[in-house]
Amino acid sequence: METKHPFLPIIVGTDMNAYNMAISFHEAYGIKPILIGKEPLSFTEMSSITETIEFDKKLSEPEHFADILIGMADKYRAPGKTLLLVGTNDLYVRLIIENAKVLREHYVFNYPNEALMNQLQMKANFYELCKEHGIDTPTTYFYDCSQDMPFDDSDMMYPVVVKPSNGIEYSRNNFEGQEKVYKVDSPKELFEVVQKIKASGYRDELIIQDFIPGDDTYMWDSVIYANSKGQTQLVTFAQVVLQEHTVTAIGNYTALITRFDKEMMQKLQHFLEAVGYTGFANFDLKYDSRDKKFKVFEVNIRQGRSSYYVTALGHNMAEYLVDDLIYKTDKPITYLNEDFLFTVVPKAVLRNFVQNQAVQKDIKRLIKEKKWGNPLFYKKDTHMKRKLYLFARQVNYYKKYKNNQW
Repeated sequence: METKHPFLPIIVGTDMNAYNMAISFHEAYGIKPILIGKEPLSFTEMSSITETIEFDKKLSEPEHFADILIGMADKYRAPGKTLLLVGTNDLYVRLIIENAKVLREHYVFNYPNEALMNQLQMKANFYELCKEHGIDTPTTYFYDCSQDMPFDDSDMMYPVVVKPSNGIEYSRNNFEGQEKVYKVDSPKELFEVVQKIKASGYRDELIIQDFIPGDDTYMWDSVIYANSKGQTQLVTFAQVVLQEHTVTAIGNYTALITRFDKEMMQKLQHFLEAVGYTGFANFDLKYDSRDKKFKVFEVNIRQGRSSYYVTALGHNMAEYLVDDLIYKTDKPITYLNEDFLFTVVPKAVLRNFVQNQAVQKDIKRLIKEKKWGNPLFYKKDTHMKRKLYLFARQVNYYKKYKNNQW
């Protein structure tokens, strides 16, 4: 689709995050971005605003990634159009950063450098950095799966949470009954989970972490954008209402409400500024009622799949990238302070599966005030078959929450 704009977005991925970024570009500029994916996914496949999707089965293979993207650049290069590259999952963002030097000859993008990415993504390094900068994290042990070390759990309080330090490596070693995160109640159970993961061929570190009590509403989310000069332009804070409850998807938020906590927002902002971060960052936190502190679990070096609430509140994610990389516009910093309920699940799920009464009250109020939205039902996406699929998906969500308690 021809538009008068001097850029063309190329989005790597075909999942919900890719869809949210695509509609952000469409909302702001009327542009239908080009998507590049490994395989068709229903979020984007039937969409009328993502009609150009290029597929390549080898996209996630490090040795092919750069060549595939250079091929796409050759295909879509046009006079007066800058190609703007956007990654939508951890693996694709990592591959963009690792190949940044060669890709910059064809695209513009804004991500941290490789050394910083590795520091932030290796949890042991990340928690060390947090400690240096006064950011609280949960009590955490690291177990190296490449060593045959006995595990000392003498001073460990149960339950604990077990998860891989290297999510990309973990997903490459599939095994039956694989879960994204394990909640473990005893030393015997911990031993069994560790053995199972080691047997799959995973050789990196495991994170064994204090389980902070509290339901989904104790989880929090923050999105920050720092432009390519490292100047922070946007800081948000939101309370999770629900996350996915199936074992393979725990940690993906399905509903959240924007909140305002200037002290915590500035703490996260100053942390990123101190380490020299650029681009979108998405923090996962949990509030620990035992010591009344927010504990940071991790930072994703990209926008999250639930970050669309930023766009919904008039701070379009695509505009931040375009104003920075194409128009070189400086923006004052915004600490987002507006009420909004983001959800990808139906209202019936929110009504029936959110136990926190104070949050339930806010949900009702925001729906009544029409301060809520579901990006999957983007009004300008007119594909009929997709609408039917989404309706079926909403019904399915209800069943999923009914049958899975985390």
